[in-house]
Amino acid sequence: MSLRQMEYLVTVVEEQSFTRAAERLNVSQSALSHQIKALERETGGPLLERLAHGVRPTPMGRAYLPHAERAVRSAGQARRAARAAAGAEGGELHVATLHALAVGVLPPVLARWGREVPGVRLHLHEYVTPDDLRDGVERGVADVAVGPRPQDWPGPVVPVGEERIVVVTSADDPLTRRPHPVPLPALADRLWVRCALEPLVEGRRWLDVVCARAGFAPRTALETEHSSTAVRMAAAGVGIVAAPTHLAATTPGTATVPVDPAWRRELAAFTRVELTGAAAEFVRLCAGEVPATG
Repeated sequence: MSLRQMEYLVTVVEEQSFTRAAERLNVSQSALSHQIKALERETGGPLLERLAHGVRPTPMGRAYLPHAERAVRSAGQARRAARAAAGAEGGELHVATLHALAVGVLPPVLARWGREVPGVRLHLHEYVTPDDLRDGVERGVADVAVGPRPQDWPGPVVPVGEERIVVVTSADDPLTRRPHPVPLPALADRLWVRCALEPLVEGRRWLDVVCARAGFAPRTALETEHSSTAVRMAAAGVGIVAAPTHLAATTPGTATVPVDPAWRRELAAFTRVELTGAAAEFVRLCAGEVPATG
């Protein structure tokens, strides 16, 4: 089996069509079908099921597909790394991160990259949760990732800064006029806006854990799907929310209140392979631009 055959299979599955896959790959449909059939002969069974209105992988195909995706993406990374290592014109660097970091922390890094490394084009892949981010990097979607430090990551991990988590509320909230930082038990009677993407600590939601340590259970006013929505609700006075300072800074009408003890989360760059060339340069810029205290 060849890398090209794997690429053909991955593309057919992504497009759910031989016709669209052939157009995308710039090959004839007959040539594409021939290569898929050759791959199926070598693997010992059908990898794709031809349906009346599309194509989907068979059970054998579903088992084979993750390995094919990883091989194809690794080959793409190798080509990009070769061109980007010396800042070659036309090189590319694929960066994965969380959406909240993409809008709140990385813009200065990306702007500096454009000034200092103009020959290497960046592609940004945004994820909603740290687990999704980790999965994307494991599958080879990106060359380097920036996010919360992953646990038990097998490859290089480089600290680049720190997120400071604060209480976000409306700008006219009396809480903003209290001496700072505010002891967490002083918030026991407040209503909270909770986000479905809240991190888990030993199987429990993070805010439940830290509030329990302070002697109370948080009272929930509203559950949201996204942290940016939760911050907007806090600005409107629906309740207070725990969020990174950089996320609050992008939402008008909010005020931030630090708590005691302070909430912080380390940010790191991590990759599947040794950091070299453009990837190493990107991590260096992150370390210089990402705040050390949020």
